[in-house]
Amino acid sequence: MNWKISKIVLNLSCLIMLFQLAGCGVYSFTGVAITAETMSIKMFFNDADGGPPDLAQTFTNELRDYYLQNTNLTLVKNDGELQVEGSVVGYRLSPVAPVAGVGDQADLSDLTRLTITVNVSYINTQDDTFNFENKKFSFFSDYDSNENLTSIENRLIEEIYDQIILDIFNASVANW
Repeated sequence: MNWKISKIVLNLSCLIMLFQLAGCGVYSFTGVAITAETMSIKMFFNDADGGPPDLAQTFTNELRDYYLQNTNLTLVKNDGELQVEGSVVGYRLSPVAPVAGVGDQADLSDLTRLTITVNVSYINTQDDTFNFENKKFSFFSDYDSNENLTSIENRLIEEIYDQIILDIFNASVANW
């Protein structure tokens, strides 16, 4: 019976050590290994033609939330050990799957693609080998051309932002 208790104690000890490692900022369960404690993410600018007026503000807020949820970093207003800034530079609608047709119908498309592009600069004050400047991140989402864009636009933007934010996160603190 004592070997069962020893096994439980050993497993609990290992679990406690894992949580301590995650809490000290050396390793997190998302695979991010960073030693910085602070991060600043400046408000992104909207330099895109088209799209909703709050495009850049929404992106900035979602980016901040993602870093807060997936790291132990403290968000500071200015001069964090890690710094991110940039702008939304592209909001483009384009036809994806043309439909065979005659006359006026020849230019129709079954699908329309919304593509958003974000330009980002990242500074790591502890190790400048990870820095990048004016790096473009872009992603898209397709929708049925018969749908009204204004009724699905927020959902599409959220899908696109989720992927762009993941790409920025991986390029900065995940070092992928």
